[in-house]
Amino acid sequence: MAYQAGGQRSVPRPVPDSLEAREAQAYLLDYAALLESVSFPSVVLDHGWDVVLANSAFRKLFGGVGPHPTAMPGDNFLRFVLFHPDAATVLGDHESSWCLPMLAHFAAAVERHAQDRGLLSIRRDIAQDPIMDAAYRHGLPHWLRTVGPGAARHDGAVRPLVHPDPRWGATDCRVVDETPDTLRDLGYTRMTLVLREAGRPSESPRRHRRSRRAVAGHLSVVPSPGR
Repeated sequence: MAYQAGGQRSVPRPVPDSLEAREAQAYLLDYAALLESVSFPSVVLDHGWDVVLANSAFRKLFGGVGPHPTAMPGDNFLRFVLFHPDAATVLGDHESSWCLPMLAHFAAAVERHAQDRGLLSIRRDIAQDPIMDAAYRHGLPHWLRTVGPGAARHDGAVRPLVHPDPRWGATDCRVVDETPDTLRDLGYTRMTLVLREAGRPSESPRRHRRSRRAVAGHLSVVPSPGR
């Protein structure tokens, strides 16, 4: 497992033995050292949002979330955003700033990798969650029509979060995609959350934090019946 507790360095998943695979594994081991030198939360993900590498700043950001059988942030970041009941306690404005953009990227990934088992498993879990299924089938298209497809873009987006370290607390981060060619060739992407400095003006509206499960049976972005 790539995500490890206790401040340890991430270890990439083993790959089948071959010269090319060994070279890729050696690159990932060195990249893990580079990732650990970054002070901001940074993570390497595969096409299905499984975590390949994560640095200690990433682990610290999500260190306070409770256990979950399938949606831990260090296992699969998409599952965490969609299904973990504690996601909204870290990811501010959870519904529109995190959940819906991730659903938009998930929908695009399903089109590109229609037979991917991991993505199909996530789709089944979405279908079994009435609130999330309504967001995916009705809320997402409505939201994209309202705000435009550019709102789903990750790179450059400024999104609110709540850091467990009181020196940061409720702040914003800029999501930066900084994927080198070698990682991209392996099918991976790197995402870094650049935390905003204390006292810096916010670019995103502050909204009351609430758990997704606290929404009374209906997401605000899902059109009410008859709309």
